[in-house]
Amino acid sequence: MKTLLIAIGKTDEEYLKFGIDKFVDRVKRYMPFEFQVLPDIKQSKNLSEIQQKEKEGELLLKNFQAGDFIVLLDENGKQMSSVRFSQWLNNQMVNSPKRLVFVIGGPYGFSKQIYNMSNYKLSLSEMTFSHQMIRLFFVEQLYRANAILKGEPYHHQ
Repeated sequence: MKTLLIAIGKTDEEYLKFGIDKFVDRVKRYMPFEFQVLPDIKQSKNLSEIQQKEKEGELLLKNFQAGDFIVLLDENGKQMSSVRFSQWLNNQMVNSPKRLVFVIGGPYGFSKQIYNMSNYKLSLSEMTFSHQMIRLFFVEQLYRANAILKGEPYHHQ
């Protein structure tokens, strides 16, 4: 099974790019993984929040495939410990038919259509993080989950 992380808009800060690349490479040692960045919506400053979310939703829809298990990284999603996330991830890898697709939306979140078609919503914290920083936090947690599953010493309890 392939795992995909989709994010809208490029990562602006070099320190974030460096960290993301580091952990993406680490994750790829454990599983087929791709980090896909979709372009920012053009002239988004002229759009309302709802219009921007709908345009981003249209862009996301073009990148989903039939059979995808779609997980939205969302502040209102389920929270879990790193160990519990590793168990959840293992279960998804065993039971998901095609691709496990994690999605980071733009600064306003997701359109109703994307919320309705998602299979799961995951929150990394009760705190709010920028949609750019969450990329690094998530790929690190994905690496951590794989290290936990392999019994490697990266994670300490």
